[in-house]
Amino acid sequence: MVRAFFARVLVGFLLITAAPAPLTAAQLAQFPTEQQAQQHCPDDYIVWLNLPSGIYHYKGQRWYGATKNGAFVCKAEADAAGDRASRNGQ
Repeated sequence: MVRAFFARVLVGFLLITAAPAPLTAAQLAQFPTEQQAQQHCPDDYIVWLNLPSGIYHYKGQRWYGATKNGAFVCKAEADAAGDRASRNGQ
């Protein structure tokens, strides 16, 4: 009986302290315009995410808003989904 109690307490503790699951590409809020994305996350940077590769580009970079399969997203949400910035600045 005591073991069962401590087992339940341990399971409860692990559930409470477990990290939330990362966002998936399907859960990531994607927008066709920069303005719509900015309304969704007014305090964050807006980036252009190339959906197939998971690489995002900042405003002013070569591929910002220019890849065939992409969307405007919030940088923090893209990071949480496991996406990353372009390494070569393009």
